[in-house]
Amino acid sequence: MKRRIAELYGGMAWQGLVLIAVCALFAASLLAFSRPIVMLVDGERVDSDVPPVTTANAKAFVPLRSIADALGAETEVDGKTGTISVVLGSQTLTLRVGNTHATVNGMPLTLGHAPFRVRGRVLISLDAVARALNVRARYHPREARIEVVTPGVGQAPSSDSTQPH
Repeated sequence: MKRRIAELYGGMAWQGLVLIAVCALFAASLLAFSRPIVMLVDGERVDSDVPPVTTANAKAFVPLRSIADALGAETEVDGKTGTISVVLGSQTLTLRVGNTHATVNGMPLTLGHAPFRVRGRVLISLDAVARALNVRARYHPREARIEVVTPGVGQAPSSDSTQPH
């Protein structure tokens, strides 16, 4: 009986190893052929030592300081309270890592996802960047591209704007 059980588990262990090896090979090939995500702010490429994080349902999280710097914003971190403030023109975003409660110009803003750290960098959802800093932001999964556009920059006039009303 013990021999039969050992044979049964030994066979299952072998099958499990093969399955794990196949899955690892598949995952490695996906990573090898995937393109890194390019971040653009007003048409200019933004580089960061921590790349954006994306999800299967097309959500994107971007390094806050890299995007803020590219937009010309000032970023301050209060080490005692953990509060991060980003000032862009008349907009002031205040937030904390791990907290979905933020403020814009002192008014409450509930974030869909709490900001988080990756290798010391704070990442925030692209949607939150758009809402808080009053910019257009979009993630294009097929092109592996994130675009952030400030109002009036890099926008062609719409076809409606040339028509008389």
